[in-house]
Order: sequence, then structure tokens, then C-alpha cells
Amino acid sequence: MKLTQFRFDLPLNLIAQTPAKRREDARMMVVHRHTGQIENKHFRDVLDYFDDKDVFVVNNTKVFPARMYGRKEKTGAKIEVFLLRELNKPNRLWDVIVDPARKIRVGNKLYFGDNEELVAEVIDNTTSRGRTIRFLWENSEEEFRGMLEKLGETPLPKYIKRKPDEEDKERYQTVYAKLEGAVAAPSAGLHFSRELIKRLEIKGIRFSEITLHTGLGTFRPIEVEDLSKHKMDGEYYKIDDIACNIVNKAKEKGNRICSVGTTTMRGLETSFTANKLLKPSEGWTNTFIHPPYNFNIADSLITNFHLPTTSLLIMTAAFAGYELTMEAYKKAIKDKYRFFSYGDAMLVI
Repeated sequence: MKLTQFRFDLPLNLIAQTPAKRREDARMMVVHRHTGQIENKHFRDVLDYFDDKDVFVVNNTKVFPARMYGRKEKTGAKIEVFLLRELNKPNRLWDVIVDPARKIRVGNKLYFGDNEELVAEVIDNTTSRGRTIRFLWENSEEEFRGMLEKLGETPLPKYIKRKPDEEDKERYQTVYAKLEGAVAAPSAGLHFSRELIKRLEIKGIRFSEITLHTGLGTFRPIEVEDLSKHKMDGEYYKIDDIACNIVNKAKEKGNRICSVGTTTMRGLETSFTANKLLKPSEGWTNTFIHPPYNFNIADSLITNFHLPTTSLLIMTAAFAGYELTMEAYKKAIKDKYRFFSYGDAMLVI
């Protein structure tokens, strides 16, 4: 398929700037991919579509405060430093994106905090905006993490046109987040409250946790018209035996497997057996799912409404079908659903 097939006009006022008052109060469009039926519901109604022994697979990655603001030595120029991933913990090496990049060269030092509590040195250029930096910190790892927490900022996407606040620290994070490493929230999971999870568990629904640390590559613009030529950035993932046992037992008994989010789906589609069962594995995935594609593990998907021409929208179309997906998006715009990370949900069954 071609990239231009995923273009549509999205009114900017439909891009959610704040979360719903309560997580489960977000709206939810239910798309029945085999009949074409589309329903308007709320996320709390997800209870009605799943039964005893069905499984929700969730991504337990945890967002860290990845956006920092520093000043360049000598000139004092303000520099945004977006932490992507830690390369070497003992040496405190990080891959980062800097803005404005033209001012930042190898050997420059960057100072963070009003009292310059943290200092980093640029040691390599990786891309036009990418750098490798070393934090010059000799105290404990715990104190270093505390300093990142103090000086870093919740990495809300740029299309949210406001500064993050205290509420964002909680709401731009799933309630089941455990393993720190993501620079963007797995947004489909943001709709689950602890109370809703408890109600689902009382109904007999099980949760299986995998990890995929969402990176900026998930949102990187696709610049090729032929989708088969697009290359995704690698993202770290881990699927353990416990997750596999829960999923495979349900699959073997014919119960429904729901992938909560496109990041979860990418993890699942990275690690399966010839018998279409989930297998434990760990590493880096650059799986890019686009139509046509035969899915191997999940038979339902919870996702948000995504921006035009994004890999997230394209994966949704691979699962729900291109025509039905674009029809659903047309209806979402007409009915004023809220889009992207803090937006509303779509359940595809």
C-alpha cells in the first residue's frame, strides 16, 4: 500500500490537549471487523465485550522524565535535550536528541538546573539532531536517578501545546507501569483505572504483561511512499515465560486475546512459534506492520485514534482492514472523537 492512502484532514481541535476527567470515561468506538458494525460507547463498557478466561496483554513499560532543558557552556544558550536511551550505565552514556542541534558540537558541555547540579559532555554526533552525551556524575545511581527526576520533564508530545503539570506525571503513565524505559506512553493503556482492572478480573479476565520501551521511532514520520520500504527504529522488548503461559493457555482453549495498544501488538508479532503461540524472548524489534498482514497472536485490539500517515494508524488498518478503518476515522471526525495520546479509544474485535 501507499502512504498517501493514509492521508486525511484532521481538525486540530480534535487533538486532545488534556486527558479525560477519569480514565475509563473516555469515549470508545467499537469496530466489528467481520461485520463492519461500528458502535459508540465509553471505555468502561469494555467489560461487555470480554468473558471469563479472556486475556488482555498489556505493555508494562514506564515513561521516564525524558525532556530536559540545559544551557551551553560559555554562551548560556538554552538547549532542549531529549533522552532516548541509556547506552552504558556505569559511564552514564545516553543517546539524546538536541534542539537546536546546530549549536551543539562534540566536546561541548551542557549544564542543567539553576545551580548547575548536573553536567553533561557531548562525545559523539549520531544524526543531524542526535548526540551521545556523558553525564559527569560521580555519586550513586540512586542519586543520579533522583536528579533526572528532579530536572527532567514529563515528555508530552509536541502536539500538546502546553507545559506538563503535576497531573501529567500520573496521567501520562499507565496504572500498571513497572519497568522504566519509555519516552512515550503506550496510550491505549491510559484508559485503564485500577477500579476497572479489578472489575475485569472479577469477571474472570486475566492480564498478561510484556515490555516494549516505546521510543520516538514509533512516531517518526514515514518518508517513503512505498510502505514496504519504511524502516522502523529498534525498540527494546521482553516477553517472559509467565506472559507466554497466560496467553498460550487462553489461545489453546479458544479464548479471546486482546492486545492493549499497538506497541503491545508489535511485541507479540515479534515473538511467536510456527504454531502461532507466544514464545519468550528479549531483544530489539524493528517490526513494521502494514497491510496486508496476517496476525498471529491477538484477535482483538484496543488502540487510540492516531494522526494521519503514522505507523500506528497503518498498523490499525492492517488489523481492522483498510476500508473499515478509514470509514471509522471518518465517523470519528464527524462525531468529534478526541485523537492521539490523551484522546479516545477504539476497540477492534
